[in-house]
Amino acid sequence: MSVLAPDRPSAEAPAPESGGIAPAVRSFGLRALSVGGFLLVWWAVARAEVWPPVILPGPGAVWDQAVATSTQGYSGHTLQEHLGVSLRRILVGSVLGTVGGVLLGLVIGLVPVARAVLGPFVTFVRTLPPLAYLSLLVIWFGIGEEPKIWLLVIASLPPVAVATADAVRGVAPDHLNAARSLGARPWHLPVWIVLPHSLPEIMTGVRIAVGVAYTSVVAAETVNGVPGIGGMIREAQRYNQTDVVILGLIVIGLSGLLLDWLLQTLDRTVAPWRGRE
Repeated sequence: MSVLAPDRPSAEAPAPESGGIAPAVRSFGLRALSVGGFLLVWWAVARAEVWPPVILPGPGAVWDQAVATSTQGYSGHTLQEHLGVSLRRILVGSVLGTVGGVLLGLVIGLVPVARAVLGPFVTFVRTLPPLAYLSLLVIWFGIGEEPKIWLLVIASLPPVAVATADAVRGVAPDHLNAARSLGARPWHLPVWIVLPHSLPEIMTGVRIAVGVAYTSVVAAETVNGVPGIGGMIREAQRYNQTDVVILGLIVIGLSGLLLDWLLQTLDRTVAPWRGRE
């Protein structure tokens, strides 16, 4: 009678992971180190007066201007008010451009005739810099809010349209045929098959569109743009207030990072199947 030895694993089990805390801390540390290094170089160059303060003010001067602008205001409005107005313009322009871009991209991707007619027009508009048609919008709509919103709409619409059209053309015919065999009507396919399949690419287009709109807001606010971050930068440039200009650039960059993080979170929420098809 043989004695059976207990089963032994063929290979040692991998050690449990530490839960991902260390990589997160390491990533945060690297980012903090890079920011700190940049500030240190900036301070050293400004302190050495390689360029006069009117050309390159130090971090302390920009910080003092941030405090003064946040409490006392600049051009009649606080920094928070300037940023809030610019964000509202970007939100309205990006939403309108996204809705129009999705609808236009669906038409271009699903209808070959529309692709031949509208595709070159979308590409033509996408290659135009915002300043190229800002003057035309001012002539059409005046110097109020309308030309600013329309500029951001036109700037943000083409990236979404192109991303949507490419995603629609990438839908596998087998998916459409399977839906038809299960009784789907022709008007069901864009809503229940094409659009969900295209959501990851559409969200990528939306992120690009919001970035384009954000980079265009300074151009949009060069005409009667106060309040607004772009208008604040424009006013400071007229009086050689470099510290205010740098402050505006920093605020735009930080708020742009926050917006992109929010869009990435939205992407993971509405399209959790990205990369799992």
